[in-house]
Amino acid sequence: MARFFGCARVVYNDGLRERRRAWRNGEPFISDATLQKMVITTGKKTPEREWLREAPSVALVQSLQDLHAAYRNFFASKRGVRQGPKSAPPRMKKKSGRQSIRFTRNGFRLRGNGRLFVAKLGDVRVRWSRPLPCTPSSVTVVKDAAGRYFASFVVEIEDEPLSELDMEETDTGIDLGLSSYAVLRGRKIISPKFFRRQEKKLRRAQRKLSRCQKGSNNRRKAKLAVAKVHARIADRRRDFIEQETTRIVRESQACYLEDLNVRGMGSRKGKRGKSVHDQALGMFARTLEAKCARYGRGFVKVDRWFPSTQMCSACGSIEGPKGQEGLRIRSWTCSCGSLHDRDGNAEINLRAEGRRILAAGTAEK
Repeated sequence: MARFFGCARVVYNDGLRERRRAWRNGEPFISDATLQKMVITTGKKTPEREWLREAPSVALVQSLQDLHAAYRNFFASKRGVRQGPKSAPPRMKKKSGRQSIRFTRNGFRLRGNGRLFVAKLGDVRVRWSRPLPCTPSSVTVVKDAAGRYFASFVVEIEDEPLSELDMEETDTGIDLGLSSYAVLRGRKIISPKFFRRQEKKLRRAQRKLSRCQKGSNNRRKAKLAVAKVHARIADRRRDFIEQETTRIVRESQACYLEDLNVRGMGSRKGKRGKSVHDQALGMFARTLEAKCARYGRGFVKVDRWFPSTQMCSACGSIEGPKGQEGLRIRSWTCSCGSLHDRDGNAEINLRAEGRRILAAGTAEK
């Protein structure tokens, strides 16, 4: 498998090197088919690249397909066609860190005994996390920085709408934050702080890594130890988000979430940036939106400039805490006499605004 990773990485870098050379010399853009012949077909016949024959050809072709996709995304981003943040041009792949190769249907097969057959490798034992719902179209074998191997299958499934609940009784606004991970209708999700809990162990492992001599075996072992701590944090955070989003979808007919600028929150000066990244609020929002669409639940993103915290949920006046100084204020009293919990009041306002947006969208349809 290490040879397969290396061959796919070399093919990707050779293709990128050829396209960079053509661009520097003012030559036309090399087509996908021509590049495949230059890097794979012709490369196998040269003494410098004859060892590419050891890897399955389907994995090498898919590696070039990744390069083509990276270039298409870059050009679409430059033209303004692709949404989201700007995409940078493709970069060379490194030997260290995460490695992956992809096989289409003619490169793998599922055995009856639960093993995975990979071309030019044979049967591989797999510890299945769940049964596959249908025949997969491709499989990606991944080796992460912690040295663990994963097989990720691409399958096609249909949406599974859940039974409908009473909208007025089960819909909820979701106010995301740092002191509490999320405030929902009737309950709060306590912030798990996975990174903060492992920060001391991570600091110790990184300190040991910095003292090791570059290129030594001890440095390689210390680097693996740091990667394992990061992997443990990421796994716990991902499991937490999956479980909480599934619970929210099952007990709520509609979810109204504030559209936060997570990247901007994490880049601000101060001590909150690390805590913002530890929460992974963007991953939570994406996962919740995908599950609501799959299970037939309503989902609305409320505009980030909506004053959910400052607005009084009783009279509608905007008198709540504002700015950076107001973050310490957890409860406040409106001029109408209503005493508000900061997060609970924000959830009520988000719920009311989400209902309005959802009703307006339904009426337009």
